[in-house]
Amino acid sequence: MKRDSGFTLIELVMVIVILGILAAVAIPQFIDLKSDAQTAAVAGVGGALASASAINFAARTANTAKGVAVANCSNVVNALQGGLPSGYGVVAAAIGNGSAVVCSVTASFGTATFTGLGIS
Repeated sequence: MKRDSGFTLIELVMVIVILGILAAVAIPQFIDLKSDAQTAAVAGVGGALASASAINFAARTANTAKGVAVANCSNVVNALQGGLPSGYGVVAAAIGNGSAVVCSVTASFGTATFTGLGIS
């Protein structure tokens, strides 16, 4: 008796159908990666500004010759080494000396908030 080896036509069709279903479910998950990346980028810049603000506040509190005087959210950018990336902006809200204010960083594709600490 001769034995045939290989897959039947039905088995091959079933594999193709299963792969088609998986592709139909998985592809939409990857299509919207651009907006997720842009949102994360704006949030990352906001986090960098919050960190720069906190470090600047600590430095100015310890020694007024260190750091940068911050009176509004826009001045927080001066505490960020390298400055703000191109295409980003900070809403200029006034910050009192030693107070914390929620500030906004904006880009053409989104907005994020960060806490700005003011120190003169």
